[in-house]
Amino acid sequence: MQIEVLGISGSPVEGGNTEAFLREGLKAAEAEGSVKTKLISLAGKDIRDCRHCNWCLRKQEENKFCAQQDGMQEIYEAIVEADAVLFASPAYIGRLSGYMACTIDRLRAFVYGNQYGGKLKDKVGGALAVAWGRNSGLETTLLSLVSAMFILGMVPVIPLESPGSPFGAAGVSSEGGTGRFNRDDKLLVLKDEYGLAGARGLGKRLVEVTRLLKAGGDVLSARIR
Repeated sequence: MQIEVLGISGSPVEGGNTEAFLREGLKAAEAEGSVKTKLISLAGKDIRDCRHCNWCLRKQEENKFCAQQDGMQEIYEAIVEADAVLFASPAYIGRLSGYMACTIDRLRAFVYGNQYGGKLKDKVGGALAVAWGRNSGLETTLLSLVSAMFILGMVPVIPLESPGSPFGAAGVSSEGGTGRFNRDDKLLVLKDEYGLAGARGLGKRLVEVTRLLKAGGDVLSARIR
């Protein structure tokens, strides 16, 4: 059974700590076998605010999700193709980055869209967050992502066999989460072994639950036929 996993990095820093943390989760997913992963970085993309114009309620067409034609088109297409999605955001002022918040808001097209509404139903999701300090908004960021998944009809999962937050994978990008800066190492999240275990556990769990849901769906479809 082939599984398609999409990872979205919500940091404005391409190749930074959030992306590196997400890659650890994706690598763990790939290690489960028969898993294809794709990573999209929001860095440098033109992702505009949702205008709540309600165009998607009435005018969606095949492969046309939103009235605004910007960097979201690639993301819409990738999410439709994916079986599971990992959302990763840095914690800014105790919450999601603006990049990730705009992206999540634009997924409204998958809730109310006349053609694509409900397309995320039963897709598996996982949340990852990276903060500079130990108590700098990791869990509020994760909760924002998990709440969005529920609204989108997704099935959120958490790492079970490894440490981390009860809402997803949480990493720190300073030495020990203390805020100490190291000029020679721009990816200190990769030194956070506790956080990395959570990211890897999340990737593994994501694949496990996706396989269960796909297998169950195949059985139900066979019975209906």
